[in-house]
Amino acid sequence: MLRLDQPAPTFKQAAYQKGVDGDFTEIDLEDYKGKWVVLFFYPRDFTFVCPTEIQGFAKHEKAFEEVNTKILAASTDSVNSHKAWFERDLQEVEYPILADPTQELSRAYGVYNEERGESERGLFIIDPEGNLRYLLFSDDNVGRSVEETLRVVKALQTGGKCPIDWQPGEANLKPE
Repeated sequence: MLRLDQPAPTFKQAAYQKGVDGDFTEIDLEDYKGKWVVLFFYPRDFTFVCPTEIQGFAKHEKAFEEVNTKILAASTDSVNSHKAWFERDLQEVEYPILADPTQELSRAYGVYNEERGESERGLFIIDPEGNLRYLLFSDDNVGRSVEETLRVVKALQTGGKCPIDWQPGEANLKPE
């Protein structure tokens, strides 16, 4: 069972990444030590809501990089499926898209839906030490907010207590 402030499940996973070694690479979570990681799962390639999220993260990738954060996406599709879909519809995406055809990664993160044979929408923020700091699961019909994810990363990076709707530059809560 996943728990906050505990180590994230580690992995070495095949991935599609445009322009890297023939567009295929292996992603090792250990290589991201010292950086924040946003890992999000989506159900399937060639679907309707998923590309809006994938493109949304691509549009904000520089903003995440400015706060020492890398983006990784994952689904139970193969690297070849990812490559075909991204070359056809999502050329602007440059961050790695993990392939999980064995469903091991999806199971490790608790997002695998046995009945449908695909991942649910799940989003995880992993700190530079490799610990889970934020977990979000949502219905397949509703896309997640990339701007909210970025806000949460920045809030976590303050190391303090952040009130509802906290924005960068605002003060943290002080204990009484």
